[in-house]
Amino acid sequence: MKDQILYRIQKNFPLTIRPFEEIAKELNTTEDEVLRILKEEKENKIIRQTSAIFDTKKLGYTSSLVAFEIAPEDIDDAVLILNSHPGISHNYERNHKYNIWFTLAIAPNSKSTLEDTIATLAKLTNAKDYIILPTLKLFKISVKLDTTNKAEKKEHVAKTDFKGMELNEYHYNIIKEAQNDIEIKQEPFKEMVERLGISYDEFFSVLNEFQDTGVMRRFATILNHRHAGFGANAMVAWDIEEGVKGEEIGKIAASFSAVSHCYLRPKYPTWNYNLFTMIHGKTVEDTQEVINNIAKEIEYKSNLPLYSSREFKKVRIKYFCDEFKNWEEKYLN
Repeated sequence: MKDQILYRIQKNFPLTIRPFEEIAKELNTTEDEVLRILKEEKENKIIRQTSAIFDTKKLGYTSSLVAFEIAPEDIDDAVLILNSHPGISHNYERNHKYNIWFTLAIAPNSKSTLEDTIATLAKLTNAKDYIILPTLKLFKISVKLDTTNKAEKKEHVAKTDFKGMELNEYHYNIIKEAQNDIEIKQEPFKEMVERLGISYDEFFSVLNEFQDTGVMRRFATILNHRHAGFGANAMVAWDIEEGVKGEEIGKIAASFSAVSHCYLRPKYPTWNYNLFTMIHGKTVEDTQEVINNIAKEIEYKSNLPLYSSREFKKVRIKYFCDEFKNWEEKYLN
């Protein structure tokens, strides 16, 4: 039952007054049992966070994957500087010349461009070289670890055309609340709606509108990969054709259930890979099997599995907070 519950909450979380009661009904168990198991898994650090997952770009932020080449003796100091930036949500050491990989987002009211901020970070960390790898084409972003060992190996990735949505201060206030980790209890949204001074119906209606317009990717639980038993996580980079054929190849790679993220990114003279697939496996053998299966179905020139040797930071960005301005005042003036 525990594995079923953990798998279920990684999907779209019920936006209802008592979501754990709804999950219990789906799985033919009791609300108390669901709450007991989830509280226990939270204490065990299996559950990282349950909250709204917003689309960074639709909120007006500029973002990119970035890879730095840092001398081994400079890594510890570099990590302290990188992790201090509120727009860096993921930061890993990987087995390559470009050894520090992080995602960076810049607030819409930033005094600095993304490129200028990266240049500042490179200078502060003594980076020997770096590459900026923005998303050229997104095929998939959906982390669902198969805790049941029963999920299908392939899945259909639906393409959704979202209508636009103009955000205002009212929406920003709801985003500030919905991005926070909920408490595992019968009515986890109670304090949120009270602070906002709105009804449950209004709160859920806005969240559903966020989802319908793509502002919110989904409301879901994120697990701690390593604590959940998925210790062999590889970012696999592929050298594939660009253009229409490259897009077809990307769709095929994204259809594998073990692939949580799939993007096309630019190439560089020092970096010849443009398709990125993030693969989560319990063992290196599991991950390699997925890589091999993808390789059988796509045309590619070469691939490069980059395993994370150390995780320095993995958090959700806090949108529309003062930390971005404070960081820029400290480091950009």
